Amino acid sequence: MRIVMTGGGTGGHIYPALAIADKFKEMDPENEVLYIGDGNCMESTIVPDHGYEFRAIPAEEVNRSNPLKLAKTAVKNVAGIHEAKKIMKEFRPDIVIGTGGFVSFPVLYAGQSLGAKVYFHEQNAFPGLANRMLEKYASKVFLGFGSATSFFKYPEKHIVTGNPVRKAFFQADRLEARGKLGLSQQAFVILSFGGSLGAGRINDVMYDVMKQLNGEEKDGKKIVLLFGTGKIYYDRIMERIKEEGLELESNIVIKPYIDDMVSYLSAADLVISRSGALTCAEVCACGRASVLIPSPNVTGNHQYYNAKEVADAGGAVLIEEKDFTFDRMMELIVRFLNEPEALDEMSQKAADFAGEDAAQTIYDEIMKDFR
Repeated sequence: MRIVMTGGGTGGHIYPALAIADKFKEMDPENEVLYIGDGNCMESTIVPDHGYEFRAIPAEEVNRSNPLKLAKTAVKNVAGIHEAKKIMKEFRPDIVIGTGGFVSFPVLYAGQSLGAKVYFHEQNAFPGLANRMLEKYASKVFLGFGSATSFFKYPEKHIVTGNPVRKAFFQADRLEARGKLGLSQQAFVILSFGGSLGAGRINDVMYDVMKQLNGEEKDGKKIVLLFGTGKIYYDRIMERIKEEGLELESNIVIKPYIDDMVSYLSAADLVISRSGALTCAEVCACGRASVLIPSPNVTGNHQYYNAKEVADAGGAVLIEEKDFTFDRMMELIVRFLNEPEALDEMSQKAADFAGEDAAQTIYDEIMKDFR
């Protein structure tokens, strides 16, 4: 089978696409995968590094701020459709699968116009514009969150799968991860991060939490804080530590970027993070309790809806950014330290929410159309 994958702009679109592509190769190594994306976005480097052939087309996010910009966007995306058609006439795909981002529209539209079966996966509880526009062309629509169905028009096409993540997240091993990271097996480990670039409000609160937890133990056990600041905030935070003359103890680990998320999530007892769809999926796949602070600066406030789904299932505590304070965070940390059974219950509910391997479900549902 010949498969075109598309999706881009952010890791939240790219990594689910790669997880699906990996599943097709796992199930049949003879399957051929071609990834079509935007040559100016992250997928242009991530995809080849992952081992898949990558072809670039012009694409641009729909800009409705003024008619001139909208016209320029339309011209570029029409060019993207034509380029995608040229690539697919050569590759002759059986199926085209998209995972969102503005590049998905020209690729999936071109695919259906050439007679390929098209499918897409929507990661967020509030779907993006490209996927809402593509729904009528899709044979099936895969959803990361069940509540997303209310924003679409063809519910008979919808299959709730959860979000595809790498198999390693489902195989999280706390003992192994802590050994790899040099962390005590008896410690209470908190992991805080705000994405690759970071999140200012989370960092401000966690900086004060860091000072409170510096050198802290409970009942002879260290309380460890793994503090992922994000690349653009790291120097600022390290300078602030220097200016305040803080001497950090060994239980505080500060990193600009978490480059081995599987190990860090696996090692944690409690995760504090934004609630992008991929983050929620990875945290839940590892079976980790979390405090989710949605970014208020995203389209459709979709991170809030993502976090609400996990919190409503009992797998997380949702705190809106305006309510995220040092006192509130310390209150939760103290609670979970004193009530480990509550933390264990939340962790189990997070794992239950993750469900089965979403990539496998997507593969199975697509293959039903070819039997």
